[in-house]
Amino acid sequence: MLAWVALLVEDTDPRDPLALRGDAPLLDAYLAATHDGSAPFTIPGHKRRTDLVGSVVAGDVPLYGGLDTVRLRAGVLADAEQRAAALWDADVCRFSVGGSTHGNQALALAVGRPGDAVVVSRTLHRSMLLGLVLAGLEPIWVRPDLDPRTGLPGGVPADAVRQALRTRPDARAVLVGDPSYVGGCGDVAALAEAAHERGVPLVVDAAWGAHHGFHPSLPAHALAQGADAFVTSAHKMLPAYSQAALVLACTDRLDADRLDRAVEATATTSPAGAVLASTDAARALLAGHGTRLLDQVLRLVTLAHDRLDGRHGLQVLAGPRTDPTRLVVLLAGAGVSGFDVEERLVAAGVPVEMADRDTLVPVVTVADDEGTVDRLVTAVLDAVAALPVGPPRQPLPSAAWSVTAPTVLTPRDAFFAPHRTVPAPDAVGRVSAELVAPYPPGVPVLAPGELVTAEALDALRTAHAAGARIAYAADPTLGTLQVVA
Repeated sequence: MLAWVALLVEDTDPRDPLALRGDAPLLDAYLAATHDGSAPFTIPGHKRRTDLVGSVVAGDVPLYGGLDTVRLRAGVLADAEQRAAALWDADVCRFSVGGSTHGNQALALAVGRPGDAVVVSRTLHRSMLLGLVLAGLEPIWVRPDLDPRTGLPGGVPADAVRQALRTRPDARAVLVGDPSYVGGCGDVAALAEAAHERGVPLVVDAAWGAHHGFHPSLPAHALAQGADAFVTSAHKMLPAYSQAALVLACTDRLDADRLDRAVEATATTSPAGAVLASTDAARALLAGHGTRLLDQVLRLVTLAHDRLDGRHGLQVLAGPRTDPTRLVVLLAGAGVSGFDVEERLVAAGVPVEMADRDTLVPVVTVADDEGTVDRLVTAVLDAVAALPVGPPRQPLPSAAWSVTAPTVLTPRDAFFAPHRTVPAPDAVGRVSAELVAPYPPGVPVLAPGELVTAEALDALRTAHAAGARIAYAADPTLGTLQVVA
C-alpha cells in the first residue's frame, strides 16, 4: 500500500518539488508507523506480518493504534481534514474509507428527516438512491438533458429543478451528480441559485470531479460554484487508494452536527490508515502541484484525441460542457461494439473503466504518461481494425440515461415491503422491490418503488444481450425480478 508515496518521499532528494513529507500529517504518521519496529497488540490480526497470508496485507496499518493512538491523542486525522477543508474553502471536511458511496449516504441522512421530499437527479449513482432508503426520503425526480448526437447525458437543467421545487415547495434539498460518469458538466452555479431561491441546500455527487477547481481549463469545484456540499472520490482522478473519498460542506444551509453524526453513523469503526494517508497525500499533491500535473493530463488526453478522432470512424467527445480531462470514445460511426473492443483491450492488458455498445471510457489520470497513453491508443486502434465493421449507426442512449419508470412507492417503503420473486415478464405492471442497473455506470434503470414497465425490462434485456453486466439484481440474468408482494 502507498508504495508510490513511500518511494516519492523516501527515495528522492528531500528538495524534490513533489516530496510531500511535512505537508501531509496522515502520510507522515503512516510512514512512521510502518518503520517504528513496534509490536502492536491491536487489530488488525495479521500484526503486520506477511508470512501468514502473504504480501496482500503489507502496509495495512489502522488509524486507531497505528497512525494515532486508540484515543486519537495526536489528532492527525483532524489536522488532515482541516487542511482539506481549507484547500476547498469548506467549513467541514470528513475523510471516508468507504468511497463516495459512504459520503452520498451520509449526506442523504444529513439533509432531511424520514418522509421529507428531496429533488434528485434520476441518473445519480445507486449509492445516493440507497441513501434515500436509509434516510426515508421521498425523491422528486429530475433528469439531465441528453445530447441527441451522442446519446450521452449532460447536466440537469436549472429550470427542471425550479419546476420540481414549485411542484413540491416542501422539498428539503436538491441532490445532483456533476460531472457525469461520461464527463458531462452542468451549470452547478445555476442549480445552486435555483435551490437557494427556495432556501434549500444543493448537494453534489462529484465523485469524478476531485480535480475540478485546480486548473484554469477545468470547471470550478462545486462549492466554488455555490453548492452547499459535495462528495468526491480521491481514488478516481487523484492517486489515492481505492475507497478513498472526501465529504466537503459549507454549513449555512446544512446542520453541521447532523452531518457529523451522519458520517459517523455510516462509517466503519476500523478505518484503514493507508486509505486515509493516501487521501491526505493526494490532497497535498493537488495543493502543491495540481496545476502542473493536470497540465500533463490535459496534454495526454489531447494527444489521444488527436490520434483517435476520425480514425476508423471513431469520434472523441469534446465540447464546452465536457470535462477536458475525460477521454470518451464514440464508436457508433465505426460500426463496432464497445463490448467487443473492450474484450480485445482486456486481452491486450489495457482494461478501461467503461464500455457499452456505443461508448468507450478509458480514465487518464496524473499517474499516466506518454508511454501508457500510447499503449492505450495503439490497443484501441488495433482492436477496432481487427473487428468486423458494420455500417455506421445512430447511438443508442443507455437505458441508465434514458428510461423513465413511474414512481409508485418511496424507495424506503418498497425496500422494506414484503416481496415476491416472479418471472420477469410477470413483473411488468408490478412495483420493483430491488434496484437493477447496467454496470458500469451503476445508474439504476429500476429503483425500489418504481413500476416495472415493458420499456424498462426491454432496455435491461437489450443491455444484457449486448454484453453488459446487470448489477445489484437478485437474478443478474433477468430471468426473474423481485416485486412488492
